[in-house]
Amino acid sequence: MWSLIPVLNCAQLLRLCPSQCKPPVVRITTGDPRADSPPQRSTMSDEAFVTLATNDSYARGAMVLGQSLRNHNTTKKLVALVGPHVAEPCRGTLRSIFDEVCVVDVMDSGDTAHLALMKRPDLGVTFTKLHCWTLTHYSKCVFMDADTLVLSNIDELFEREELSAAPDPGWPDCFNSGVFVFRPSDETHEKLLAFCGENGSFDGGDQGVLNSFFDTWATADISKHLPFIYNLSSIAIYSYLPAFKQYGHDAKVVHFLGKVKPWNYSYDAQKGEVRGHSTSPDPCQLHPDYLLMWWQLYTESVLPLLQHAYGDTPFNSGFVQESQNAKLHEDVQERPQPSAPPPPQKVSSEERKQRWEAGQIDYMGDDSFANIERKLDSFLK
Repeated sequence: MWSLIPVLNCAQLLRLCPSQCKPPVVRITTGDPRADSPPQRSTMSDEAFVTLATNDSYARGAMVLGQSLRNHNTTKKLVALVGPHVAEPCRGTLRSIFDEVCVVDVMDSGDTAHLALMKRPDLGVTFTKLHCWTLTHYSKCVFMDADTLVLSNIDELFEREELSAAPDPGWPDCFNSGVFVFRPSDETHEKLLAFCGENGSFDGGDQGVLNSFFDTWATADISKHLPFIYNLSSIAIYSYLPAFKQYGHDAKVVHFLGKVKPWNYSYDAQKGEVRGHSTSPDPCQLHPDYLLMWWQLYTESVLPLLQHAYGDTPFNSGFVQESQNAKLHEDVQERPQPSAPPPPQKVSSEERKQRWEAGQIDYMGDDSFANIERKLDSFLK
């Protein structure tokens, strides 16, 4: 029937149809349709920043991200998609920062083979990110992973079209799906789910699916290549330090890539220091200035909201407790003092070069950011 009148647009067609004949609008919802009532905000927009938290830890990251967007005066709405396992106090805290908090079902690729190649089995649940295309009450959105931090206003991203993203530092012909511009669409969402079912993901996560689905990103339209300053990763900082020294001051979004996240560390509020995550096998690859910035924002703006939400219920604040400090001090005093360690063995420049090229980088020692920066300064003088 519809193919008989191709010269009419949708508005003309609907005026000709009686109300009972108008095609219904069917919303495809794979997740829980419940949405918490958004708080009243002064900004009105049909465009939104969207993030995702599938557990309480990532919810804390989402809180810091949302607060960083607020601090830099975004005029766009803020939306958080949360998994059903996120605790109610965390949801309450998210509601105080975001305009909309939606509970969605957690999707998992189950692709253990490809995820094993990346040594990141946790990335399977990132398929849940595909729910963001169901937010059809917004005309355009910018998705941001919960492990990103905004350093300045980035509302100009909404001038870009779907699918705009920055290159991935590991393989620049692929885009990194931590920050991307998209247009919500039930049709696109349905096609993405069908594509997942037929093709899977080459990396077991959402980034593999999205790069395969939007497969012309690398070649078709350079305007859809976001500058790297919108998705700056610490991995790239260390792999090309001179470029960071030249352009890093223009960074607008920091992305804490890797298995160890800012919330995996602890914070000493008295000294204003971030403490390492000793149980992690990964070396510290997070730029110390940005890591400290994350914890300062969490301390000043997010922690008070969490304390109010949890009330008398204890929760892990991420702070180094004073009692732990005192106990540690007592333990150190009681222990016999060890003899001085032998001086570290000097590694030749050639051996350091070989280790670097093999990916064996001593981030906390000779190859620390401060040492590399000092060496660069000596060349540039």
